[in-house]
Amino acid sequence: MKRVKNMDPGFSVPSLAMLEQERRILSELGNDITGVWDKNDLITLFSKRIKSLFYFTHTIITLIDREDETYAAFLLDHESPLRSRGDYPELVSTHFSLNEPFMQTALQAAEPISFLLEDVMDQPQNPAFLRANYERGARKLLMTKLMNAGKPMGFIHLYSDQPDSFSEEFRDVMKGIAPQLASAVSNIIKNEEIFKKEQEKSVLLDLSNDIATVRTKAELALAVSTVLRKINPQGGFVIRSINEDGTTTGPYVYGLNQTNGPERLIGSDEATCPINDGLQDRVLNSPIPLLFNIDREIQRGITSAYLRYWQTIGFKEIVGIRLRNGDTDLGILFLDIREINIRLLQGLCSQVSVAMANIIASEQIIKKQDEQAFLLDFSSDIARVRTKSDLQAAISRVLDKILQTKLSMIRVIDEDDRHLSPFMYDEELFAHTKAHFAELRDNRVTVDDVYTAEVLSSEDGIIFNIEEELKSGNNYAKLWETTGLKNVYGMPLRVGNKNIGTIWLLADRLSKLMLKGICAQISTAIANIQANEKLLAYKKQLEVENDYLKEQIKTIYNFTEIIGNGEQMQKVYRLLSLVSESNTTVLILGETGTGKELIARAIHNASPRHQKLMVKVNCAALPANLIESELFGHERGSFTGAIDRRIGKFELANNSTLFLDEVGELPPEAQAKLLRVIQERELERLGGKQTIKVDVRLIAATNRNLEEEVKAGRFRADLYFRLNVFPVSLPALRERPEDIEALTHFFVQKYSRNTGRKIRKVAPKVLQQLRSYTWPGNVRELEHLIERSILLTTGDVLQEVHLPQNTTIDQPGSTHLLNRPLEEVERSYIIEILKRCSGKISGVGGAAEILQIPGNTLHSKIKKLGITKSDYFS
Repeated sequence: MKRVKNMDPGFSVPSLAMLEQERRILSELGNDITGVWDKNDLITLFSKRIKSLFYFTHTIITLIDREDETYAAFLLDHESPLRSRGDYPELVSTHFSLNEPFMQTALQAAEPISFLLEDVMDQPQNPAFLRANYERGARKLLMTKLMNAGKPMGFIHLYSDQPDSFSEEFRDVMKGIAPQLASAVSNIIKNEEIFKKEQEKSVLLDLSNDIATVRTKAELALAVSTVLRKINPQGGFVIRSINEDGTTTGPYVYGLNQTNGPERLIGSDEATCPINDGLQDRVLNSPIPLLFNIDREIQRGITSAYLRYWQTIGFKEIVGIRLRNGDTDLGILFLDIREINIRLLQGLCSQVSVAMANIIASEQIIKKQDEQAFLLDFSSDIARVRTKSDLQAAISRVLDKILQTKLSMIRVIDEDDRHLSPFMYDEELFAHTKAHFAELRDNRVTVDDVYTAEVLSSEDGIIFNIEEELKSGNNYAKLWETTGLKNVYGMPLRVGNKNIGTIWLLADRLSKLMLKGICAQISTAIANIQANEKLLAYKKQLEVENDYLKEQIKTIYNFTEIIGNGEQMQKVYRLLSLVSESNTTVLILGETGTGKELIARAIHNASPRHQKLMVKVNCAALPANLIESELFGHERGSFTGAIDRRIGKFELANNSTLFLDEVGELPPEAQAKLLRVIQERELERLGGKQTIKVDVRLIAATNRNLEEEVKAGRFRADLYFRLNVFPVSLPALRERPEDIEALTHFFVQKYSRNTGRKIRKVAPKVLQQLRSYTWPGNVRELEHLIERSILLTTGDVLQEVHLPQNTTIDQPGSTHLLNRPLEEVERSYIIEILKRCSGKISGVGGAAEILQIPGNTLHSKIKKLGITKSDYFS
């Protein structure tokens, strides 16, 4: 650059023309940098423009990784002399430590800083690229920090083969252009991230399109290979599936591995390996992909065949990702890949899992089609069976002619539920051993017989190997051996969950599905035959039972008369008369045993809905996981054990009344759904999609203080307000002593009649005792007390009742104190007051002031009652 001499010797300044040219070029450079989106274009543009002003040989831009405190190459100069070195790929891919002395000096510099390479390249810990550049002719390095949000994000490295390069003017230019370069680099990084995400979406979308058409293993292998070539062209893959036993895995499908020969497959061994081999179980228990070093895993002691195979074909590292469909583990996808993109791999595995699940399901369907077709034909034959001979003909036709299976014996359980009698057998099977067969056939077998008990207690039957049974001394095995078959299948015959007998089949091999299907059909046929034989008797018996149940229902649910005419009950009657005729929701409050269900039935019986049965649900008696099913019903298959559709109590109570007893015990999830049904008057069964409209009058009851439950967060406030439309509070029995006598006489008559006793009257002293007791258990306690007393009475007068002594049941308002001695009550009360006053006895705010007695008097009482400081100081 030309300089204009100043009056002062040794000092030179750029000419105005040169300064103007620099500003123009830097302005143009800044504009060009702002518009650059590709990092290669950026380094080229930057290098050419700066070289038009100052001399240097080549440049590179590095970025800092704050997670591991390293920096690595980001933008590479195409004119770099290092490109001819053999270790160039390693140099540009290496992450160098920020803690090197050389880099720490550059980080701490506020301005661009230069280094003579021969001074720094051999210092301990300094990066290898310094000597590499020196060996290619570079002598000086200028480092300029790139800042982002006030923090260093990387560096511009400028190299020159002249030791006197990088003047002050050059440094000023670099300082001026650094912010624009930093901004351009930031934009490029963001664009690369966007492009990478779009590329991931494109890859997953392509895979989704390919997966949609997958029906076989070969198609799955092709689809996975296609998408993996886009991620890692040189890599391969293997999918290992979990076998039916649930404890081992085996090869499922493979992908080509081009790095180890175009025709070499990963994991082409067919060995099964246990899941818990120290590697596969780690993958299956990890929600994210795991990277393994093959040699290191083998050194750890993992001896699985697939791992050894991968080592022999030269793999160093492998990524394992579990394949899961819903909550079911299907297998593992192993990839020959170095870089883990968790989001991409999880998306890939999600789609592969769905395809794999579909293939497995399809294979199982194909496998079972013939068995199902057979069972369908067998079912058709069984459906026509009406007699034992029909059944034997159907069994013989199917078992012998189609399955090459022989029927040894069917035994059915007798009415005593202990013995089993021969029901059906094949006489021709043991024709040459008739005597031995007849002896074993006529044995009186019980459900406790060793082999019978084992079969009846099994879920899917027992397989007995005839050869092994002969060695064990099984008396039946000698008979079985004569058939020339290998196995005996002892299967339970069940209808529902009830054992009705056993069936013994002889065959070399039978599938589990076939066995279950055959036994289910035969069980149904036997049950139908037995049912036909006893149809008339059962019909008559059911008619008698039906009449009895109707009469019992009338007796049990006759709640037209409620005992009690005292003032407290009159208030309740008035409320009932106001609400019964309406459809208003009623909330019945009261302690345990006050008769909340009785009141609910009275409301229903007096309502326009009384023609239909009131439906009751005890919310406290149901497990939390069954409450929703009980209230709203469920569809078949909505959860484990849901084998049929079930109508919920809300649907059952449509156009009637639903009584929710102990509603305060509902769990939060059920509360939310209950609120929706009350508000919308509609529901959906569990697992269902149909919205069902219901017209239900709701009556709820609880012995809890729902306001306190709402404050404590255990009960929804909005549900409470929905239920608390018309509250009815039932008085405790201790609050209505005038009704005790009437209730006593009612229960005496009821239980005298039920127990066959003839109690004419109740002694006055008994009534006095009953009136003086506080009844923590309310009317229910009185009822049970009278029942017990009647059982203990020998005469015709109830002379004595057995009241509890020292009851410990705390009732609201501490009414249990009424059953305690006066001195004990006084002592407890004084202690409570002293606790409240923090032990202060006299003076303002003292216990004596609250008790309104002189302080000396209180001191005397404390001493007399034996109250010490330890009683009221914790």
